[in-house]
Amino acid sequence: MIPALEHVADFTVELSPPHELGEGPNGVQRIIPIVGGTVSGPRLAGRILEVGADWQTIAANGVAQLDARYALETEDGAVIEIASHGIRDVSPEVAARIAAGEPVPPSSYYMRTAIRLTTGHPAYDWVNRVLFVAAGGKVGNTVRLAVYRVG
Repeated sequence: MIPALEHVADFTVELSPPHELGEGPNGVQRIIPIVGGTVSGPRLAGRILEVGADWQTIAANGVAQLDARYALETEDGAVIEIASHGIRDVSPEVAARIAAGEPVPPSSYYMRTAIRLTTGHPAYDWVNRVLFVAAGGKVGNTVRLAVYRVG
């Protein structure tokens, strides 16, 4: 059986400049603070809170391991935790363009994440019971993600 995907929302996650940790045992490490953003879609809408960060490790082959934790406050006041683990695979040329702030279409590289959403709010208990996946890319000082519920 092939799982169906249902579009839940589009996330625009605002970032501040990264804190570079340097070369670690598994690659170059950085922490990128998450400072806001928006969520809009058929199942979720609200704002990204100014809490959390994306801890990244970039291997010698250019593949980045993404590990982000942050939170969403829905339009009706529920707070939902977001735990996102993913991969970004980008050529050195495209990585340089992204780092320089150039607009680069997300279709020119691979960025996918597996997402868990959790909350204690009864109206959103459904998010505790399913898995989510997302595809997206970096646009300026934001990450844009199309988030889907795995059916």
